[in-house]
Amino acid sequence: MPAATNTLIVEGSFEELSDEFATYLDSLNAGQNQQSSVQSDVQPLLQGGKKEDALKKLVVASSVLRNAPEREFVAAYNQLVHLVRQAPKPEMFLAPICQNLSQPVTSSPQNSVGLQLNVLTTIFNTLPSDSESRYHVLLAILTIIRKSSASFDIIRPQLKTLDLWLQNWDMDKDDARKLYLALSDAAAESSDPSASYQYLLRALRTLQEADEASSQEAQQLSIRAIGTALSAPQTFDFSDLTALDSVQALRKSEANWFDLLEIFATETLDDYNEFLSAHGDWVKQQQGLDEQALETKMRLLTLTSLAASAGQTRTLPYASIAKALGIESRETEKWVIDVIRAGLVEGKLSQSSQTFLIHRATYRVFGEHQWREVSARLDMWKRSLEGVLRVLAEQKREYAVEKEREGREESGQQERGKGFGGRGGRGYQRGGREKETEQKAVEVE
Repeated sequence: MPAATNTLIVEGSFEELSDEFATYLDSLNAGQNQQSSVQSDVQPLLQGGKKEDALKKLVVASSVLRNAPEREFVAAYNQLVHLVRQAPKPEMFLAPICQNLSQPVTSSPQNSVGLQLNVLTTIFNTLPSDSESRYHVLLAILTIIRKSSASFDIIRPQLKTLDLWLQNWDMDKDDARKLYLALSDAAAESSDPSASYQYLLRALRTLQEADEASSQEAQQLSIRAIGTALSAPQTFDFSDLTALDSVQALRKSEANWFDLLEIFATETLDDYNEFLSAHGDWVKQQQGLDEQALETKMRLLTLTSLAASAGQTRTLPYASIAKALGIESRETEKWVIDVIRAGLVEGKLSQSSQTFLIHRATYRVFGEHQWREVSARLDMWKRSLEGVLRVLAEQKREYAVEKEREGREESGQQERGKGFGGRGGRGYQRGGREKETEQKAVEVE
């Protein structure tokens, strides 16, 4: 898939390679019982120095390459790409080439996707990093992934540099939105609803100007984004969506969609059930919405809110959980395990006490109440830290007093030691001098 820019090397002059390529296209046409001769059309143009006109003929006729044998397909396209890159404006030839490559390779149905992506990747990587043509090649790659239901993982690693690509290509909002929607479609076809939602969200952000947020396109994309977000099994945070002006505009134009999103963003299972009762089969009638899947997600979100509001005790009885989720008590542990697996809550189940001890819970909405709770916890931690600091200061003071006392005692012992040692030393020295005098006296005698 798209990577660093590469160099494509094909030996031969433009005229030689063009004539060779035209001959090859004629051989493929003959196999399809077509009598037209590409070479006879191209040869006079090459002799007249009309390289660009000759290249146009070759590119138009290259659609027959989908009938090329598998072992020759990539090499033939590499030669065509090499010829195109020698044109003064190669960009004008890439659109029809990408269009041709979007069609299945009839000579190799089983390996068609791999062959198509191979050539398109080569084209992408041989283009300069700031070439707008890369944009069109990427769209062709996404078209193939979408049509073939190929795994979105094929291109996912390279999309880390998507923002840089768009910056280099100097894309306007309309082109950027088109690319984001293509990415969203490709991810959806590859059964990756979370990635599909993220790219759909980015597409929607290009329609937030005052005159755009209430447009028909913005309304349709907003509804699509809501449906995708609610249906994505791993999407539980809807704050980015509710913050968009285009979504807020649905409050009047599409109240049901807006209310449903608000319930999933902030409310509980009881509110969701009330919505269903008030609107009959509306949810069932919306394409892409699965009522059972929505109920499952709503239970997980309700349990998340319950855990976040557990208070200082940080414990939830099984009975409270069962009541909030509308389930039997024996099912409680299953739902707690599910919400932990979803990464919304962390904690520990106690079968003996029939309680759930909460270690961490995700806030679905972070408003004034949550800020007050955070403030209260910070004050509690502050008081605890102040207590620890007082204990440390007291210990430090006691340590200093103890060291000072030990220092005084040690100093006193040293003074007493010096007095005894001095007298003894002087006496010993006198005794030594006396003995030395006696020895000298004896020697004189």
